[in-house]
Amino acid sequence: MPYQPGLHILAEFSVAAVTSLSASAPCKLFFDGLIAEYGLEKVGEVYHDFNGAGFTGVVCLTESHLSIHTWPEFNLATFDIFLSNYQKDNSEKVKAIYNRVLSFFEATEIKKTELVR
Repeated sequence: MPYQPGLHILAEFSVAAVTSLSASAPCKLFFDGLIAEYGLEKVGEVYHDFNGAGFTGVVCLTESHLSIHTWPEFNLATFDIFLSNYQKDNSEKVKAIYNRVLSFFEATEIKKTELVR
């Protein structure tokens, strides 16, 4: 059986409480908690808060990455996560983390693409 690199979810969602999209600090704490809870290994991260509101965050993992970009002025965010299956199948972790992100932001999914790599 050929190697299958993993599941990559790319999504766009809306939120009612735009304050959750305004600053990166609460999201960073949440992502750090998810990374620890799911036994992932962070190797780097960049968060940037934009003047006025909104942020972007990218976390590099030994397993690959997760990222978010927010537009509170439009009640909108994009999120993606990819975890490699190199040592084990991480597909269920990808799905679980994605669902936790939706819950954390009290978000409504607009569009989701699941790429099985």
